[in-house]
Amino acid sequence: MRFSVFQDSLLGQRQINQDRMGYCFTRDALLMVLADGMGGHPRGEIAAQTAMQTIAAEFQAQASPLLADPIEFLDAAIRRAHREILRYQTANQLPESPRTTIVACVVQRSKIWFAHAGDSRLYVLREGQVLRRTRDHSKVQSLLALGLIQPGEELTHPERNKVLNCLGSPFEPTIEVTNAIALAPNDRVLLCSDGVWSGLPEADLARLACTGSVQTAVPSMVRRAVLAQGRSADNSTAMLMDWEGETIAETLSSLDLPDGAFTSTIAQVLPLDTQASEPELSDDDIERTIREIRSAIGKTQTP
Repeated sequence: MRFSVFQDSLLGQRQINQDRMGYCFTRDALLMVLADGMGGHPRGEIAAQTAMQTIAAEFQAQASPLLADPIEFLDAAIRRAHREILRYQTANQLPESPRTTIVACVVQRSKIWFAHAGDSRLYVLREGQVLRRTRDHSKVQSLLALGLIQPGEELTHPERNKVLNCLGSPFEPTIEVTNAIALAPNDRVLLCSDGVWSGLPEADLARLACTGSVQTAVPSMVRRAVLAQGRSADNSTAMLMDWEGETIAETLSSLDLPDGAFTSTIAQVLPLDTQASEPELSDDDIERTIREIRSAIGKTQTP
């Protein structure tokens, strides 16, 4: 596999950053995950971190170096993340569980599979256009689908922030999994929280994501989303992958990885039999992790 990937996150006007993102890969498979801890519930950042770590741990255990069934993996790993969040609630005797949206994808054999719960999005982009994207599990998306509001009204609807599906709720989440889509060279895959996509028209988002390198596109996109939302700006997080792009100096290669090797930007991957506990991640920790990721991505591996 040859790909470029970059990620960035801004606090916006919130007191803490509850978004989490990361990726990991073996010689033949790539996993990308983004989670948006939900405000209005306790410790949303813990739910997001727990979900990301759990899914990464499952990937590490099963991708050897390919996943046998990406659809089954995504569904089972995300459901396990949901259970780990509930276990965290029980272990810490919380009156209510932390909650998070989730979007994750697997790339292997030049195909992508993706799954989500909530309103964090994934876009498959080709030549500056949206080829496919997830559909939000939200109140306004349901109203739009039923024809009760018109396209465009969801952007200013008073219940636009109401999410109908997430991890950590008392109910079993609905995991919507999208079947394989073949990737062409220079296709880009964008994962982002609602703090990004709600601040930019979709056409602008696609154009920005496909302009220049991923290292320049992501910071520009995140910054513009925050500026566009002004004082209402949420945490804004994006991760962008360029599949088999032509800029060799910015491309990672997994071809030199031996069987069993595993590379990850997701810190503190949870062993699968470990009791969930609170990750001690401050905002400084998050910023340091982002800097380390940027540094790692800047180093080129060539086949």
